[in-house]
Amino acid sequence: MRRRGLAFIIVALMLGMLLAALDQTIVSTALPTIVSDLGGLEELSWVVTGYLLASTVSTPLWGKLGDQFGRKYLFVTAIVIFLVGSALCGLSSSMGQLIAYRSLQGLGGGGLMVLAQAIVGDVVSARERGKYQGWFGGVFAVASVVGPLLGGLFVDHLSWHWVFYINLPLGAVALFVIVAGLPNDKSQTRHRIDFAGVVLLGGATSCLVLLTTWGGTTYPWSDPVILGLAGAAVVLLVAWAVAERRAREPVLPLELFRLRAFTMSSAVGFVVGFAMFGALTYLPLYLQAVHGVTPTLSGLHLLPMMAGMLTMSIISGQIISRTGKYRYLPITGTAFATVGLLMLSMLTEHSSLWTMSVDLLVLGMGLGMTMQVLVIIVQNAVDFKDLGVATSGVTFFRSIGGAFGVATLGSVFSSRLNDDLSRVLARTRLPPGFDPAQVQQDPTAIQRLPPELAADFLHVYADAIATVFKVAAPIMLVAFALTWLIPQQQLRETTKAADLGEGLGATSAERSSLAEVERGLVRLADADLRRGFYARLGSLAGLDGIAPQGVWIIARLDGKGWVEAAELACRADVSRATGRPYVDQLVERGLVERSDDEDRLRLTGEGRVAAGRLTRSSLESLRGLVADWGDSPQLKRLCERITPELLGARADRPR
Repeated sequence: MRRRGLAFIIVALMLGMLLAALDQTIVSTALPTIVSDLGGLEELSWVVTGYLLASTVSTPLWGKLGDQFGRKYLFVTAIVIFLVGSALCGLSSSMGQLIAYRSLQGLGGGGLMVLAQAIVGDVVSARERGKYQGWFGGVFAVASVVGPLLGGLFVDHLSWHWVFYINLPLGAVALFVIVAGLPNDKSQTRHRIDFAGVVLLGGATSCLVLLTTWGGTTYPWSDPVILGLAGAAVVLLVAWAVAERRAREPVLPLELFRLRAFTMSSAVGFVVGFAMFGALTYLPLYLQAVHGVTPTLSGLHLLPMMAGMLTMSIISGQIISRTGKYRYLPITGTAFATVGLLMLSMLTEHSSLWTMSVDLLVLGMGLGMTMQVLVIIVQNAVDFKDLGVATSGVTFFRSIGGAFGVATLGSVFSSRLNDDLSRVLARTRLPPGFDPAQVQQDPTAIQRLPPELAADFLHVYADAIATVFKVAAPIMLVAFALTWLIPQQQLRETTKAADLGEGLGATSAERSSLAEVERGLVRLADADLRRGFYARLGSLAGLDGIAPQGVWIIARLDGKGWVEAAELACRADVSRATGRPYVDQLVERGLVERSDDEDRLRLTGEGRVAAGRLTRSSLESLRGLVADWGDSPQLKRLCERITPELLGARADRPR
């Protein structure tokens, strides 16, 4: 593709992924305002849960359907679904409508994140893919940090509706660019899509989330509705297990649970998602209801948590790539997270915002040391054939943990709030005309009450939110205990090329095993090509005395006839005069010949032999990077396919 056209495509893909990633977190600081407008405080958690559930459960379908039927128009479909859901969310007039439309939005959001990353592999050469993968990982990081802050800004300066409306112009731009500029992908992979597995697992998960949300609050635990949900969840899980044993391409193979590393990492990931989204959902409510800060400031006060996550994710990745050790990172991380949750559980209406910021920083550091590392642990533990599905599996459990966390902690919050309000109302003489239901439905109304009356209600809300973290802390302590059961194994080379986005994103990327290895391989090769690769390659190929720039020229001319010298200089981003000494050296050695007018170049017979040695040496280095995955024909073909793409590319020319 022409570079300008490619740039537009990449920007559109990143924009689509950014919108989907932002909508996991941007709504958190708007929730108190949404509740004050629409009512339904007890349903607050489902605004987040609905999106997470829909995006997570639909992810495997988007990935497989994209492989099978082509990604362009499926990506267009995902954008349209997401935009329709966004528009309807902004138009919602009740909490029930908003929850339903958020689920529709999540359905499209899952497709945006999965397909955007897959399309990059269709339009970008292997040589430059590592760079773009890093950019897409950065999108997740940016969305995680700025999402709550942006949500607060929109609420303060526009209205909560614009948290959803902002998606429309940005999504329309992405839609136009994709339709106009993205070529139809020719390659298609046939799949036996596990529809039964997706539907049964999604149904069982939804029943369990509803059970934890309604049990003890909306319905007593002994109510037929709760018992029916529990029974339906058990039946659906059993049916799912039977379906997975029969499926040719199961959404989550049951044999993965025989691996201790996968089982423990999935359990820890579940709890990490539980804590992260629980904190993001209920802390803005504490800040706005108890401290009376604006939505923008409530997003600002969440930054220590997000900054801690981002910083420690980067540091953890560096530690693992340099030392090959990972076991003690999740142990330390869950310990930090447990301490952070315990500190948050001691919040009262009198706690300072600086105290809360320190608490959030500790929690964020703990989550950052854990989230990305769990993906690496699982990738390092499974066989090649299970690599793709195991990676998506561990991120699936983290996403489902987020949905359970918001729903379960929402139930805890509502139950404690109702109990505390009942006690306050029983002992407090209320002024004439005051409706206590107003405070229950609109938390921000507390700030408008007389000081002597507001104090009791501030305590009620602070106590209910602190209880949320008192429940979350021992659950995180269980995760800390489970991390000690994660085994340390020798780290595979391609697993060292961890992606920051994979650690911070809440939705699985849903890639095949081959695509997972290729992802790590091209990033390792990208880093290697920038560190004197052509000097080493020339020495291995017997081209002693040839400058690295000359080795690059040989690689660039390989497999071609006459090449315009001006085109070669343009490819190297130098003038012809700058490149001429290196060509002269190759001509003198009999490796390259010039045309009579000296405007064209091509390899001589000896030059083609030298180019063959370069290719073989590069191929062997790539095979060495994937050797620890075993002797797979697929991996051999992968190395053979990538090698010519890596050599002689614009981005790796020696300076």
